[in-house]
Amino acid sequence: MSVTIARPRSLRGEIIAPGDKSVSHRAIMFNALSNTGTATVTNFSPGADCTSTVEIMRALGVEITREPGKNGMGDSLTVKGVGLNGLTEPIDILDAGNSGTTTRLMSGILAGRDMLAILTGDDSLKSRPMGRVVAPLTNMGAVITGRADNTLAPLVFHGGSLHGSTYTMPVASAQLKSCLLLAGLRANGTTTLNQSTESRDHTERMFSAMGVNLQKVGLSLVLEPSELETVDVEIPGDISSAAFWMVAGVCHPDAELLIRNVGINPTRAGIITALKMMGADLTLVDEREVAGEPVADILVKTSQLRGIELAGDIIPLLIDEIPVIAVAAAIAEGETIIRDAEELRVKESDRIHASITWMNGAGIEAVGTPDGMIVSGGNSIGGGHFQSYDDHRLAMSLGVAGLVSTEPITILDPDVAGISYPNFWKSIENLGGLVG
Repeated sequence: MSVTIARPRSLRGEIIAPGDKSVSHRAIMFNALSNTGTATVTNFSPGADCTSTVEIMRALGVEITREPGKNGMGDSLTVKGVGLNGLTEPIDILDAGNSGTTTRLMSGILAGRDMLAILTGDDSLKSRPMGRVVAPLTNMGAVITGRADNTLAPLVFHGGSLHGSTYTMPVASAQLKSCLLLAGLRANGTTTLNQSTESRDHTERMFSAMGVNLQKVGLSLVLEPSELETVDVEIPGDISSAAFWMVAGVCHPDAELLIRNVGINPTRAGIITALKMMGADLTLVDEREVAGEPVADILVKTSQLRGIELAGDIIPLLIDEIPVIAVAAAIAEGETIIRDAEELRVKESDRIHASITWMNGAGIEAVGTPDGMIVSGGNSIGGGHFQSYDDHRLAMSLGVAGLVSTEPITILDPDVAGISYPNFWKSIENLGGLVG
């Protein structure tokens, strides 16, 4: 299957971003482990990744109901907490699908329990590194085995007895951080995580709302074993999904888009910072706070972009958005350099290689480096047929490229966008960009 996208004469309208994936995962997992009642989660992400989390929690004995959302909003779920120690042994293998977040956070939940649990996923997920969570969990007392010397899924959890520990994180990873904090909730003693730089802090915010004894000292996190209190959560729109429309709006020659209800958590908003550095006409409208998370509408207009350098502390704040930032880099005047992003090599695809491949095929001068890319901008994006590499963010980045290219772009295997954004192609159709 394929879709073909061509640049419409103008790009105008309103977009409602789907519920944030990161917050959706956590709202279900954390409320499932609470012991004070039933929580309601609204505007839940419609993507397959978050559905994998729901199905795994159900397989572990958690009662979850799900009702379709209304008026463009995501689904509404109710979650009945079973407490930190109330999960039941699954009778079958737990399937995380394509979701690295599900796998790594569930590893913290499953570690050290008096049960046998096997966690796996699709072929892409089984190629992604899991040693980064297995090693510190093992040091905390968990007994875990897996493929390739315990570094790849499937992962088998054999129990163990968890104790607190002090751990210096080798990478800025919200998934690793959240995994270890989840394990630390049930550990005997204090868990201390030392970070070299900030990563997204949805776990810390939600833990605080749920009464967890978690302190932040500089960049270090200090956690005492804690029970979780149930909390209702209204999920903000996903900034990683909104990023596609931001880039489309600033790159198209005649555009004005308003993206509604977007979470602008500072540890996720690197895309906003990057686009403003590039000269984007981007305005935050009606800034507010919802369930402890900052939210705004985002207005973007046609802009004259310039090349920039992205490296260092900002990279963890926009790592998922780099494939679509590459589209903006191709349009911008001058050279854009991205460094310190080697994590892109081990995502759903090698996103550096995949991005360079399609850009070169579309007539853009770009080269990959071990930890990023160099894009010579000021170009018109040409057309062509390009692989999605079974990667949802690459498929949608190609869709944005089609909205601003001089010739139509055909994306092979576009359905992978459903991992995070099932209505993406319909939104492009509504904007006049879908031609086949």
